[in-house]
Amino acid sequence: MAQRHEIPDLVSRVLAGRGVGVDDAPTFLTPSIRALMPDPSVLTDMDAVAARIADAIAAAEKVAIFGDYDVDGATSSALLARFLREQGLDPTIYIPDRIFEGYGPNSEAMRVLASAGHTLIVTVDCGTTSIEAIATAREAGLDVLVVDHHQAGSELPPANALVNPNRQDDLSGLNQLCAVGLTFMTVIAVNRLLRMRGWYGAGRAEPDLLAWLDLVALGTVCDVVPLTGLNRAYVAKGLAAMARGGNPGLAALAEVSRIHGALTTYHLGFMIGPRINAGGRIGQAALGARLLASDDPAECAQIAAELETLNQGRQTLETAMLEEAIAEVEAEIGAGEGPPILISGSERWHPGIVGLIAARLKERFRRPAFAIAFQTNGTGTGSGRSILGVDLGRAVRLAVERGILLKGGGHAMAAGMTVEKARLGDLRAFLAETLAAPVGKAMEETGLPVDAAMTASGATAEMIEMIERAGPFGAGHPEPVFAFPAHRVAYAETVGNGHVRFSLSTGAGPTLKAIAFKAADAPLGRAILAGRGMPLHVAGTLSVDQWQGRRQPSLKVIDIAEPAAQF
Repeated sequence: MAQRHEIPDLVSRVLAGRGVGVDDAPTFLTPSIRALMPDPSVLTDMDAVAARIADAIAAAEKVAIFGDYDVDGATSSALLARFLREQGLDPTIYIPDRIFEGYGPNSEAMRVLASAGHTLIVTVDCGTTSIEAIATAREAGLDVLVVDHHQAGSELPPANALVNPNRQDDLSGLNQLCAVGLTFMTVIAVNRLLRMRGWYGAGRAEPDLLAWLDLVALGTVCDVVPLTGLNRAYVAKGLAAMARGGNPGLAALAEVSRIHGALTTYHLGFMIGPRINAGGRIGQAALGARLLASDDPAECAQIAAELETLNQGRQTLETAMLEEAIAEVEAEIGAGEGPPILISGSERWHPGIVGLIAARLKERFRRPAFAIAFQTNGTGTGSGRSILGVDLGRAVRLAVERGILLKGGGHAMAAGMTVEKARLGDLRAFLAETLAAPVGKAMEETGLPVDAAMTASGATAEMIEMIERAGPFGAGHPEPVFAFPAHRVAYAETVGNGHVRFSLSTGAGPTLKAIAFKAADAPLGRAILAGRGMPLHVAGTLSVDQWQGRRQPSLKVIDIAEPAAQF
């Protein structure tokens, strides 16, 4: 790559380590929506969905957008709402309450929307398994369209049309897309049809669809779908759109998040996304969608401040719940290897936080994990997170079919479920039997792949920005990992919400700032704190911090190892 295309050697090494071919390297470094976007009509039912939405626009119908309460749902809802407003409609955005309504459409919400005069409901990031609720909507005289990406069973709801690349009769091969990526394709299909019908002209201009790629990038990163192919182009072009600052909601969130400089995938996944999710977890579920759909700077500032407060409350709840969950899991595992999948639950837990607890357990114990918030009636709402190679969504669907779960669904890496406490033992046994083999195989991969070794003085801001040419990085296209061999820990301290901050040096030249997030009470953090003044092998990912006009390299630590007694 370096010789044929004059790509810097380190960038070439990163690309080669991720399976990018020599001839594909130039295109990979400059992903194009035009080159990678397939015809939306390859998706089953897309033409029917586009036609019904175009008809609703022409007739000025009252349309409701029914979304999920996570970032993918919020961005999908905001994107479709912005497009419909450009066409003269005033759509309603309906996001269900996580605690009182649960995930996806419900019959009562359908009746409420029908009584308010809506004639068309478009569900985004939900609806594929909502058979009863969509049947209720149809009985009430509503037309229903579904745009979703969650795994589908053999029975589909009685919607007028359903776009989902995971339905069994879809041959598009686009099952790597999340809901907002599919919603963007839907908007393209509707816009194309309106153009063909002569809708534009006579003072009515086509909207700039590419300007909304900031929303597509945000949902794509936060839903942790593979950043390859079209998804990678979505994120690359979406980050460029964010740099232009066209969405006041995103700008307000960046402000309360104290982000300086251009937004990155890290900012989206770990700073912007959690604040949007906080509304759906412990506050008003519709706050995120309202924020991202608004063009009123004052309203955006007010909602962003509210989400910031909710996020701080979420962090407090998460800390207390995680301590309890870790203690329960460690008692279960004991001195042995423990079960292949972890299931932890409590009546004291908030149901909006269980997904975060499952993610923390998965990261700490390196296996799939479920966290369940039980009600006093014995019914629990659970959320699970998986590891690569273990399809959690499929296992949950099988448990529903066996009657072990009341309901459940999801995709390979994340799933949700409702379970009776009396069936918890049956669920543990079923998941252990079903997932033992793939979990065992996944856990055999204990090594940490490293792209290259370097020194603290070599990790300059200019070098890091050169490496970022191979980005954006995320799921399916991981950030490069660099090893810093036998570097001395100059100082180390605990900061913030359990983070460990320290610096690395070879003893000559500049030091490198480093941080291990949420590691203070974990083996990683304890080893760093105990290693003050000692040499350690340190591995992590690099970024450039910008503060008051200064650019400073920073290392996000993944792992450490003690050097051998003699080098």
